Amino acid sequence: MDETTLLHHEIVGDNPELPWMVFIHGAGGSIRTWKFQTDAFAPHYRLLMLDLRDHGLSKGILPEFPAYDFDIVAEDILKVLDHLGIEKAHFISLSIGSVILQKIDMLRPELVDRMVMAGAIFDGSWVMHMFVHSARVLNHILPFQAIYWMFSFIVLPRRNHRMSRWIFRRQSRRLSQLEYLKWVELYKPFFKLVKDVMSRHVAKPSLVVMGDQDHIFFKAAQQFAEVHRNVRLSVIENCGHVCSIEAPELFNELVLKFLKGTDFPQRVTATPVPMSWSELKALQQPGG
Repeated sequence: MDETTLLHHEIVGDNPELPWMVFIHGAGGSIRTWKFQTDAFAPHYRLLMLDLRDHGLSKGILPEFPAYDFDIVAEDILKVLDHLGIEKAHFISLSIGSVILQKIDMLRPELVDRMVMAGAIFDGSWVMHMFVHSARVLNHILPFQAIYWMFSFIVLPRRNHRMSRWIFRRQSRRLSQLEYLKWVELYKPFFKLVKDVMSRHVAKPSLVVMGDQDHIFFKAAQQFAEVHRNVRLSVIENCGHVCSIEAPELFNELVLKFLKGTDFPQRVTATPVPMSWSELKALQQPGG
């Protein structure tokens, strides 16, 4: 298959006896979103890391579209899995990746083993409508990097969220203004899909991991876990929206226990790290 039709992807591990684990990052992220998970999961799984269309190194993916929907984004991922001959895998998603993962499970349920959704977004409330509408209005006034900077503070407002803000701002620089506007269009089908997700039967054992400081998305994720019998919720206290970055050791431990079918706590407490600017600067290195 022509590489220009495939998302950029990286495989960690070559043991064919190990089960696959597929990672789906959020909007504005990249493969590097998962830098704190690789070492923890690699001994147990073959890892498939993906850059979504326009993100990271997934540039110029064909065919081109004037705007995106969840079918397009999900099919991009499925093409890579089919190309690699992956017939079943565990999936780990972050933020809007949780909705993309649900779409994949709708399209190809036989492909999905267990699902893990960190900082999950299942919010169809008026607050989310206002959030999205504000972003659309601001698109006509401000460059997208300014909008991204502003909304990163809204979603991740605390000092101990600083590293999460910094990582996502840095990764989002790979997006162009045109690419960003195509991704903004993804929110047109978002609310209908979220409604379908909330009402459908989730047959797979699933784990939702949320930070208790995720003030925008926590309640909807909690409701998602309550209405689906096969979905369990685990909360990391003192964490915001990107708990896989803010408390990676706790997050990794919860996920591994869930995937192995062992007991894991419904609530754990992280020690928040108010990262200094000097520590953030130290991260500015290849692969950081």
